[in-house]
Amino acid sequence: MDNRPIGVFDSGLGGLTGVRELRKRLPHEDIIYFGDTGRVPYGSRSPEIILQYTRQDIAFLLSKDVKCIMAACGTVSSTYPAAEAAQLPVPYLGVVDAAAREAAFATRNRRIGIIGTAATIRSRSYEKLLRQLVPGAEITARPCPLFVPLVEAGYVDHSAPDKQQITKLVIAQYLTEIRDAGVDTLILGCTHYPLLKTMIGEFMGRDVVLIDPAKTAAHRLEQMLAERGLRGDHPTGQAHFFVSDVPDSFAQTADLFLGEYKGGPIDQIAIDKY
Repeated sequence: MDNRPIGVFDSGLGGLTGVRELRKRLPHEDIIYFGDTGRVPYGSRSPEIILQYTRQDIAFLLSKDVKCIMAACGTVSSTYPAAEAAQLPVPYLGVVDAAAREAAFATRNRRIGIIGTAATIRSRSYEKLLRQLVPGAEITARPCPLFVPLVEAGYVDHSAPDKQQITKLVIAQYLTEIRDAGVDTLILGCTHYPLLKTMIGEFMGRDVVLIDPAKTAAHRLEQMLAERGLRGDHPTGQAHFFVSDVPDSFAQTADLFLGEYKGGPIDQIAIDKY
């Protein structure tokens, strides 16, 4: 038993979909979440800058005495070196491995689509792992840089019809090539993208399985805590949120990602100190 908090971080708001899944699966765990809202997005940054930011984000969470770290960010998970992650003093989990394994299990025709930030697609992290897991797989990958700003502006599933129409046009622009490739499985390789899941599913068709990295990573983290004897037993787990920019805009949008769970206190920190 270990009642230290779980540490979760992302470049901004998207990782809150991971927090939402953790709250469902692990209601007795405390969570420390850091969203680097002052430096978002990571997806268009160079690998060197992403690595610098990731190290600072991890250092902050370690200063809060977390028992494990979940990088709820496809860009970070695609670029942070596994060898460095293995040297951390607590277990580390990204979203890429769990989502790739779920996709490998789900595909029937070995045609798999991947969407993500420019950095995630450029890294080929999903593609490399999938080619090991599914020999002979036909993989179609596409960066979708407009999805993150659309989500953070509220142009998501169940939003106003005029907003949905704009998002649907962007989805068609990005995903036509992937749909035409005949994929039966699509990895939503950024934790923002599940908020577009309904519209993406309608465009891709009901026979295409959509892989949500936040769900798969939360499930894997639940297993990992159980295997290592790290489960907590708080009567009701609490979440504390930290951001690197003013909390106001984060607070206004957080409910969109968190669903029924309404969160906890939000504090601003100076991430450059770490």
